[in-house]
Amino acid sequence: MLTINAIPAFNDNYIWCLSNSEDHKALIVDPGQAEPVIEFLADHGLELDTILVTHHHPDHVGGVDKLAATVSDCRIIGPANSPFKGAKSEVHPGDEVVWQNLEFAVLGVPGHTLDHIAYYTDDHVNNRPVLFCGDTLFVCGCGRLFEGSPAQMKQSLENLRSLPDDTAVYCAHEYTLANLKFARHWLPDDGPLKEFEAHCQKRREDGKPTVPSILGDEKRLNPFLRWDDNAVIEAAKRHSQKAVKSDDDVFAATRHAKDTF
Repeated sequence: MLTINAIPAFNDNYIWCLSNSEDHKALIVDPGQAEPVIEFLADHGLELDTILVTHHHPDHVGGVDKLAATVSDCRIIGPANSPFKGAKSEVHPGDEVVWQNLEFAVLGVPGHTLDHIAYYTDDHVNNRPVLFCGDTLFVCGCGRLFEGSPAQMKQSLENLRSLPDDTAVYCAHEYTLANLKFARHWLPDDGPLKEFEAHCQKRREDGKPTVPSILGDEKRLNPFLRWDDNAVIEAAKRHSQKAVKSDDDVFAATRHAKDTF
């Protein structure tokens, strides 16, 4: 049986562990720290055999070398043409990664960084398709643009938005409440956002993560996926000092507002 568990790291990172309870093999996504992963694997009797990397930032790759050194043969898969040079297998958008009969499509999602990729499978784990999206899409948010342009990021998010509604979105940070604070400012009359914020606040008060989210909920709630929603368009026009004439303009205005919020 395949399961996915969150391994908390740093202050608000999630390192994802995909494991098989039958052969006790484990795949790790974006290990920014080695120690929490080593402890989790030992506690659950799991053996690491594969690491997936979405992009080169240290809080996603900082633990790769130490983890790989703990096993005799560990696959390290990451983006080609990346500042991260620790991947034994470099992949491009359109490639496929297979693990335990799961087939992951490699998706190009530049914006947060230029090398950023995501991994998607329509094979179900925990009864849903799975998206490991790093820092591209967050719960009610999206990644800051360190290297790419707003148009690039919007196209990347449009590609993710096209995935099935029941997809579980495994992002890499617990940024949800901060994202919702901005979303509620941007869309103060959005009742479903208000209800979702209360739900997420309760989860955090109970010590539970808000991740993964469900892509259908993101399409309905997340301002960064709603550039063609009239409420978001009007918010962008109200707040932006530049002309808002296109979907790209709406997204850019929303992202700029979040950066300065």
